[in-house]
Amino acid sequence: MFGSGNKVKIDKNLLERIKVISKAAGYASHEEFIQHVLEKEIAKFDDAKNDADITEKLKGLGYIS
Repeated sequence: MFGSGNKVKIDKNLLERIKVISKAAGYASHEEFIQHVLEKEIAKFDDAKNDADITEKLKGLGYIS
C-alpha cells in the first residue's frame, strides 16, 4: 500500500502509537491498520451527493464548525 510511491506524512509520536495499537489489535502491519481506519472514515461519506452534503456531514461529525 504505502510502498507504491504514495506518501503521507504522519507525526512520529502518532506513528509510534499506531504501531503499538495495530500490533495489539492483531493487524498484519501498521499500514493495514491505517488503511482500515481511513476506509471506515471515508465510508461515512459514500452517500454524499455533492460538496455541500460532505460539508454537512463533517459538521455533524464535529470535524468542522
